[in-house]
Amino acid sequence: MIIIPAIDLKDGKCVRLRQGIMEDETIFSDDPVAMAAQWVEQGARRLHLVDLNGAFDGEPKNAGVVHAIAAAYPNLPIQIGGGIRTHETVQTYIDAGVEYVIIGTKAITDPSFIRDLCSEFSGHVIVGIDAKDGKVAINGWAEVSDQDATDVAKSFESDGVSSIVYTDISRDGMMQGVNVDATRKLADSVNIPIIASGGITNMDDIKALCKVADHGIMGAITGRAIYEGSLDFAEAQHYSDQQN
Repeated sequence: MIIIPAIDLKDGKCVRLRQGIMEDETIFSDDPVAMAAQWVEQGARRLHLVDLNGAFDGEPKNAGVVHAIAAAYPNLPIQIGGGIRTHETVQTYIDAGVEYVIIGTKAITDPSFIRDLCSEFSGHVIVGIDAKDGKVAINGWAEVSDQDATDVAKSFESDGVSSIVYTDISRDGMMQGVNVDATRKLADSVNIPIIASGGITNMDDIKALCKVADHGIMGAITGRAIYEGSLDFAEAQHYSDQQN
């Protein structure tokens, strides 16, 4: 299981939100490229970038920063989400060297968009499923639908999706522990690799996820914990590697 550092971008800065609330932010760096360098130096095998402004506005707002990070580390897989609503946006990111695009809201509201993207950009499409109490949230988590996260995940099985980033938004940024049971349940229900997100706080969460990684959990995204120091990124990746 790979540990994936998160770099959340707002107004060109590296921040973290609590439960996706734009006004409840902590700024960790004015230089996201330098922040990326820090995680790369500690052995990151992939980076998770989120354009927070883009997620709310429905179009990329921090693409310049994303392109700069991709240019600085051309051999490092980067996944980007937030505000990706068109084929043109995807093409621009792929051309810039981004390996994976994460489609959230658009995947839920227009499933055919995912089928078309997977056909055009095979192997580069990740679906982001954000859930609260098992129900899918969209539009920057501003709306919670009546769709069950497991049912939504199953609907993408035949499309060729690379993986699913599953975020329990009630845990995200709250440092209250990852929802291992919900993540394992989702992984058990589909044949698409799952990347866990939301609530990872310390090594106990990494150990708990590693215990169920063989259910189909390929990675875990961590943000606030590695920025505030409750989780040592390099230690977490080393531990995960030892479990193989």
